[in-house]
Amino acid sequence: MTKTPSSSFDILASLSPASSGAPRLNGADSRVSGIISLREVSKTYDLGEVRVEALKGLSLEITGGQFVAIMGASGSGKSTMLNILGCLDRPSSGVYLLDGVDVSTFSAAQRADIRNQKIGFIFQSFNLLARTTVWENIEAPMLYGGVPKPERAKRIEEALKVVGIPEKAKALPNQLSGGQQQRVAVARALVNRPAILLADEPTGNLDSATSEEIMRFLQHLNRQKQITLVMVTHEHDIAAYASRIIHMKDGRILSDEVNEEMKRDA
Repeated sequence: MTKTPSSSFDILASLSPASSGAPRLNGADSRVSGIISLREVSKTYDLGEVRVEALKGLSLEITGGQFVAIMGASGSGKSTMLNILGCLDRPSSGVYLLDGVDVSTFSAAQRADIRNQKIGFIFQSFNLLARTTVWENIEAPMLYGGVPKPERAKRIEEALKVVGIPEKAKALPNQLSGGQQQRVAVARALVNRPAILLADEPTGNLDSATSEEIMRFLQHLNRQKQITLVMVTHEHDIAAYASRIIHMKDGRILSDEVNEEMKRDA
């Protein structure tokens, strides 16, 4: 099992949103307490003659620094909600406030800018570029964001230390274990210093031991950096690492509770 070196814990502060100097979004309303706020959000897909209501009037607020797990059966709407939270899609109706700004009506280009500024993604399938090194994979989102080369190098080195694999910088993805590949994906998600991390079944392709390792690591990141972490999972053992658990069914929130029995990282 790969362990995060204790010396890397101090590096977390340098990668945190608060230390990045990034401004709030233009037009942000400082009176809004939640970094994520959904107000009567619905999402409908028209598939020919079939009309699918994926989300039905959801209202939700997530404050900065929370670790939230979203659970539900296939078709419950959890992935649709994550796509909206990540500005990969927009609601058919209702309002989505991200850091106090209504992004519900943003164009695709505007949503892409917001994703690059504010949101980091962690996927089940890692989504690493197969023919590029770990270093280059982590560098990719900063190229899009126009980060200068010296700053890119600094952030990559810091992120690799944070995730505990600085020696793998020149490796290709197929030379890494599943757990190491997911750590690279986490490093890539961190380098633009996002306010929010969205994780879609982050342990879905990992064995149980590696899944626990990754979840302890994500929980540690959430605590040390106070980064908002929203995760979709269908596994109760994985959701147990979150401080708040939301259950969805048929496009609605069935329950939303504080996790009193939260697992804690060692």
